[in-house]
Amino acid sequence: MLDKLERRLGRYAIPHLMNWFIGGYVIGYILEAFGNGLTDLMTLEPYYILHGQIWRIITWVMIPPAQNIFFAIIMIIFYWQLGRALEQVWGTFRFNVYMLGGLLITVIAAFILYLSAWGITGNQMISIGAYFSTDYINLSIFLAFALTFPEERILLYFFIPVKMKWMAYLYLVFIGIDVISAIRMGSAGIPAIVAIAASLLNFVFYYLQTKNLKGPRQWKRQHDFKRRYNSAGYSGWQTREDQKPKTRFTKSRQIPIHKCCICGRTEISNPELDFRFCTKCKGNYEYCSDHLFTHVHKT
Repeated sequence: MLDKLERRLGRYAIPHLMNWFIGGYVIGYILEAFGNGLTDLMTLEPYYILHGQIWRIITWVMIPPAQNIFFAIIMIIFYWQLGRALEQVWGTFRFNVYMLGGLLITVIAAFILYLSAWGITGNQMISIGAYFSTDYINLSIFLAFALTFPEERILLYFFIPVKMKWMAYLYLVFIGIDVISAIRMGSAGIPAIVAIAASLLNFVFYYLQTKNLKGPRQWKRQHDFKRRYNSAGYSGWQTREDQKPKTRFTKSRQIPIHKCCICGRTEISNPELDFRFCTKCKGNYEYCSDHLFTHVHKT
């Protein structure tokens, strides 16, 4: 689906999207420092949006993290580097889909939560904007980078080298703690749970994509291929000494169908891997699942 969308809409993708996010944060810090409470008019409040303040659909993204300015600058630079790296690996269009899709899902979740609360309580004036921010959307960038480059190292506290995958596990623990705390709050914690789930849903979609989950059509094609292959009765590789082998092919005569052009592994040497052709590379280059999203495209 993403390939089809990219062919049709790829020319509309916004290059260097992280620069726009960082620019929004800079404007947000200026308004927070000199706007005299102007950021209160920028939150994601469905009640006010439905009553004409439609700018809130966009301006909530500009509200900066509630941190010390020094650590906030470090955090912003860090996530800018991660976002730029992901855009170079995935491509501009896919990175746009990941980031803007996360924002769109969050906005939709905020409206669903507001309308549900309105229908249950009968009160229109319900404030939920404080629960929705870009904190967890930024976290989704980190998790996506860790999933793409699990062995990459960062310097924790500027001098402790830690692999990205271990930091991702630690972040997931923090998210679990936040969810448990929200559950303990009962109904008052529902907005926090919805905000966390909506902000990280784009990462869940990306994680499922890396698992190469097969749809019904793929299962049917694979089943039909195996049925036709088995019905053809390929037994020419059986030896005379072994008239009744346990498998159709002997180990020494198996011929690989797929081979990664980077590491050279095949479906015979590593049956746990999946192999795909890259649509970005010029030519027929096939990669294993470990190198499909991390290789440099051949032009």
